[in-house]
Amino acid sequence: MSASAMPVTLLSSHVSLLRRLGVSSLGFLSRSSSSSSSSSSSSAAAAVVLPASTNQALGIAQYAISFMNGSKPDDAVLEQTRRFYVDASLCGTSAIALKTNAPAVLAREALRYAVNDPTKGATFLGSSTLVMPEKAALVNGAAVREWDSNGTNFGYNPALNHTAGEFGHNDFYGVAVAACQMTGRSGADALLAMACIDEIRGRLAEVFSLKSYKVDHVVHGAIASAAVYGTLMGATAEQIEMSIGMVVAHHIPFRAIRAGKQLSDSKGSSAAISTEAAMQCVHRTMDGFLGPRDIFRNPEAIFRLFEGPGQMLQKVDGPVNREKADASPFDLHLSNSGSDFSVMGMHFKLGLYEHQSAGAIQGILNLVEQNPSLRGYGEERARLGVDKIARIRIKAYEPAFGIIGDPAKRDPTTRQSADHSMCYIISRLLSKAFRLPEGTKFETPEDPWKHLMLLPYDYSKEAIYDPLTRAIMEKVEFEHGGEEYDKNYPDGIPTSLTIEARDMGTSMGSLGGPRTNLDSGFIMYPGGQARNTTVNLDNVLAHKFKSLAALCVKEGDSAAATALIDRFQAIDKLDNSGLRALHDFDIVHRNNFVDA
Repeated sequence: MSASAMPVTLLSSHVSLLRRLGVSSLGFLSRSSSSSSSSSSSSAAAAVVLPASTNQALGIAQYAISFMNGSKPDDAVLEQTRRFYVDASLCGTSAIALKTNAPAVLAREALRYAVNDPTKGATFLGSSTLVMPEKAALVNGAAVREWDSNGTNFGYNPALNHTAGEFGHNDFYGVAVAACQMTGRSGADALLAMACIDEIRGRLAEVFSLKSYKVDHVVHGAIASAAVYGTLMGATAEQIEMSIGMVVAHHIPFRAIRAGKQLSDSKGSSAAISTEAAMQCVHRTMDGFLGPRDIFRNPEAIFRLFEGPGQMLQKVDGPVNREKADASPFDLHLSNSGSDFSVMGMHFKLGLYEHQSAGAIQGILNLVEQNPSLRGYGEERARLGVDKIARIRIKAYEPAFGIIGDPAKRDPTTRQSADHSMCYIISRLLSKAFRLPEGTKFETPEDPWKHLMLLPYDYSKEAIYDPLTRAIMEKVEFEHGGEEYDKNYPDGIPTSLTIEARDMGTSMGSLGGPRTNLDSGFIMYPGGQARNTTVNLDNVLAHKFKSLAALCVKEGDSAAATALIDRFQAIDKLDNSGLRALHDFDIVHRNNFVDA
């Protein structure tokens, strides 16, 4: 069944409802009534604007319905969405292959909710068993986020002065796949739905910073998931509005899951658990449950509670909004067509690391490329390179310093803490550089990324306690760079890195001699960042994809790895039968990955 065949409201009725809401649209609501009534066959406007003074929950619902029935994103938008989907899928499949804990636990849970009716069940990665859709999305969401290596966004849109800088990740694609599997839709419909999810959560991240109030960033994704899942399942706009209201009223996770001395499975599975809740909210409202309406203007929901008119809580020394108005804290802009979509400003991780460390990673890779004495000692002589390092000094911005510079993370004992430790990430990279074979050459800006890419085994228990890595960690100093750095985020990832070293003339030289300061300079747009122009993204992504796919198949079977990549790449070519079989493939599980 195509999207247009589903029982959803036609675009012409969306126009009248948006008018009643007071919602404006760029070139959309200015048409005459007769023009609007016949607009279901024409393309939607470039963007919809949901003013703060309107019911934005209902507006988001109506936007999602109209998006799935008439939007025209440029091919570049759908191609970028496909890249992020493939990236996420390979991250998730490899996490299952290496038997990481959370996806395994949640997969066992999902299989307890098996169903026989294909209109009521969906699948998860590596399984053909139909389970309840929220359970399928739960497993897929936990798996794709397990490595902390799929795409990210920083909520930055200076053209609209929407620069709240909230984080977010491409963790929610399983919602689109599950719904489309059940409702007879195609892979192309699923890809479009993924773009819609990214647009809603990405635009919310531009206007409201959840992290500023210690609320976890996955809330924006849960709202988007409720809107798009409800649309695909045939919910009315009012039912979707109430689903969003239930998400915000009942399911707000705090950043406690990302704090503490060592991090746990809750960090990687936060988006998955919120997704499950969002889908359950949709099911309940479609069954008749009446949830909260107009949640963005609710004076005691998180938005107005922290920022909007009548604000009740405030940051220390922060401003207070004492305005008396029935409004949310922000206007919300959502794209319908063209290329100005949130996904176009999202960022790729070229390996496994917390994205706040990407500037420092680019800095260390630049220095390794420019200074042969920082690489190529071989396994037996790698310690000689370490001994040449006197000090590594890193400066970065807030929130990077607070998140990955937490003193507790100087000595990570779990993988989830290690991938959020600037000290560990940079030390592991440098240890890999020292271990490269003697004479290793870097001829392109992509070579350092590919030779030294951080992959799952770099966060195994063995790697986390590797003596060479630990020796480098003792030499790392990380400090807040102050206003100069803070003001350049979230436009970029402002970071600088210096290495104080001795006898840097040759990698085989003896110790002693004068000290040298190697300076990365001020890094703003590292590889993978949307505004980077120095690293060939497709070239490095291809290496990442092959590396992750290789972990999911028989060792050395490059043809099977390529076939797995192609399987995900072809999602928009699948009819519903193909989409139902998308996850029906064998994953070769490995027993040699010992998690920390």
